[in-house]
Amino acid sequence: MSGEPALMSLVAVAKAIGARKISSREATQSCLDRIAQWQPRVNAYMAIEAEAALAAADAADADLAKGKIAGPLHGVPMAHKDMYYEAGKVVTCGSKIRREFVATTTSTALQRLKDAGSVRLGSLQMVEFAYGPTGHNVHYGAVRNPWNVDHITGGSSSGSGSAVAARLTFAALGSDTGGSIRMPAHFCGVTGFKTTVGLISRAGAMPLSQSLDTVGPLAQTVEDCALLVGLMAGADREDPTTSTRPVPNYMAATTGSMKGLKIGVPTAFYVDDLDSEVARALDETIATLKKEGAEIVKVELPDQRQLTAACQIVLATEAAAFHKRWMIERPQDYGAQVLMRLQNGLAIPAVTYLEAMRWRGPALAAYLAAVEGTDAVIAPVAPMPAVTIAESDVGNSLDAEAVIQRITRFTRPINYLGLPSLSIPAGFTNKGLPVGMQLIGRSFDEAGLVRIGAAFQRATDYHQKVPKLA
Repeated sequence: MSGEPALMSLVAVAKAIGARKISSREATQSCLDRIAQWQPRVNAYMAIEAEAALAAADAADADLAKGKIAGPLHGVPMAHKDMYYEAGKVVTCGSKIRREFVATTTSTALQRLKDAGSVRLGSLQMVEFAYGPTGHNVHYGAVRNPWNVDHITGGSSSGSGSAVAARLTFAALGSDTGGSIRMPAHFCGVTGFKTTVGLISRAGAMPLSQSLDTVGPLAQTVEDCALLVGLMAGADREDPTTSTRPVPNYMAATTGSMKGLKIGVPTAFYVDDLDSEVARALDETIATLKKEGAEIVKVELPDQRQLTAACQIVLATEAAAFHKRWMIERPQDYGAQVLMRLQNGLAIPAVTYLEAMRWRGPALAAYLAAVEGTDAVIAPVAPMPAVTIAESDVGNSLDAEAVIQRITRFTRPINYLGLPSLSIPAGFTNKGLPVGMQLIGRSFDEAGLVRIGAAFQRATDYHQKVPKLA
């Protein structure tokens, strides 16, 4: 066991606290010590609640001493993206508009983690209203990548990616509407799980796009993510769009091997115009999957560019509908890029939006037909490693949308289809920046992705690497 509890995985620290090998206070203090070191460099936290966290940790330790165990996360400290409402807490959503918004309810996902015994460390930074893939925020400053603070974290779950990578929290909730969990996971070198639409309740989570939004975790390992998804998944009366199907035992899937599994590699789109080091990481990942017993097959997918375009139409329209009143009443309180993108959504005709919505069923059917016989598809999360904060700080310039499209082009098709996708650390560039790959599955087959991802992590150690303070 590491001498620094904050370096342990979520599953490992939960077991250690449960076995009383370390206390919740020790785990919490270890995170707070790292936050004190790293926060001035990476700007990952929106609010740090040290005193309240230590008091909650002491209460968890006292309960444990009496034999009272809240659940599998008893005494484990965590912080989450600042868009998950918690009654009595300020939830800024990364915005000026909600700088002083105090939630009156608690999000279902957050409540289920609290019920499992987790301790709150504070809240994590994010892109304004979750609408941006880089991690820039004109109101609170850009979140920085702990591997190189001159580089982006990816967005919109920027603080979640940075904080998990620097080991400032054992895990963090993110949200994924166009890639906002997977991109920070890729750019920051952590594991991120975009779940199937409807698996986890969105009640009490700030909406961006009602038909695309998904809730999911970022953590060190696939095993950590499996534990969290299992705790959060399942029907919720507060969100009628959640599935009523039974929740599988995702943790059981972490012990399976890849033997006998068939993994598809796209022949086009996801392998086009890749940075050379991302291409190398993809080749090495495929080699590892083969070595671990998986059969690799080529898959010819329908035109994914159309899916990316359709996703953008749906996202832009639904985001504009949600923000319409504020755009009329408080346009000056938005950052320039976010306002521009929201205003673009107002210009999309209803017929175009409805056509994009109507095409989702046929597009999904065509995709599933193309991957029939495979257990998952492997692809890069983005065509490049993290670019610098300066070179991607395009604001509302004419080339802003082109920069955004390039970063998100491998994630948006999966959002449009509503499928699950697991981002796993898969290597580093020569300059020490992380590279991630995504495993794409079928609807509600998170367990299949967990099986492959956990087996990959048993064969590699990329997920165990920790950035160092310069």
